[in-house]
Parts: sequence; structure tokens; C-alpha cells
Amino acid sequence: MISAGDFKNGLTLEIDGNVMQIVEFQHVKPGKGAAFVRTKMKNVINGGVVERSFRPTEKFPAARIDRKDQQYLYNDGDLWYFMDPENFEQVMLNAETIGDSMKYVKENEVVKFVSYNGNVFAIEPPLFVELEVTDTEPGFAGNTAQGASKPATVETGATVSVPLFVNIGDVIKIDTRTGEYLSRA
Repeated sequence: MISAGDFKNGLTLEIDGNVMQIVEFQHVKPGKGAAFVRTKMKNVINGGVVERSFRPTEKFPAARIDRKDQQYLYNDGDLWYFMDPENFEQVMLNAETIGDSMKYVKENEVVKFVSYNGNVFAIEPPLFVELEVTDTEPGFAGNTAQGASKPATVETGATVSVPLFVNIGDVIKIDTRTGEYLSRA
């Protein structure tokens, strides 16, 4: 059990039957009245954000969030297939569970399943991936006083904004959290 006085950013708790992660917290000691803890929490299952206040003595159970490596095999319409590298067991997830998290992931790459009580609610792709550019316009020298960029489609079908010097066939490094171009590989 974790008391509200011990809250920290990133802490995951079970509150009112929901799994909540603390995004921000602030201990408030008003001049008149009792102290309280003001928090901003995110529901890790559905992504909703809630602001709420607690007395510092309120206690909540810690939620155990498991992360497990899985190898991405292939996509078949609305179903995505993964394999556990330890026991070679295959798991399939629907597009609703996957969301946008797989748009930079190639087949055979390792991702992390994020689950609570055995139910997968999110997928964490690798932080950085290297993908080949399959389509982009040729870059032209000229009006480039600022760092100019152009859209490029990578081998997974995602579109990334890249500098003008990137061409078709180049392998680029992408940050999967932001979808930004980092460098040529």
C-alpha cells in the first residue's frame, strides 16, 4: 500500500478499480485547513487523464505492470501476430489493442507487451528504428535559409519528415516516440 504522501511521478496504482499512473503531483499546505496532495493521473488502459486531490494519509495498492519481449511476425488485416522468443508460443492482437504503436516496426523486430493481470493493453516499440526510404521527392537546392524538410515514406508505410538530402533507398534512423528523423544510418 502506498500513501498519497509518498506519490512520485510514474508511479502506477489501483484507484477505484482503475489502473492509474501519476503524471504530476504537488503537496499543498494551505494556510488554513489540512494539507492535501493534488495529482494529475493517466488511466493506463484507456489513456484518459484525470486531476484529483487526496489526503496525504489515503492509501492505495500498487499496480503491477508487466513488460515482456515479443517478436513481431506479421500483420493479416486487423490481426497482428507475435511470438514469445522463450517458448515460441504465438499470440495475436487486434488493431484496437495495437493502436499507432506499430507504424515504425518491421517484421521480426522485438517489441514489449505491456500488460496488467495478464491482459495486454499496450505495445512499446523499440525506441529507435532504422528503416529504408521507399518514396520521397527529389531534394532541390535553393530557398533553404532554414533547415528545409520534405515528407518521405519508409518501408513500413509510415510518413516521416526528412531533410532535403535524403533520397529513395537511404536507410534512416527514427525515434519511435516522436516519429522524428534522427540521422542517416
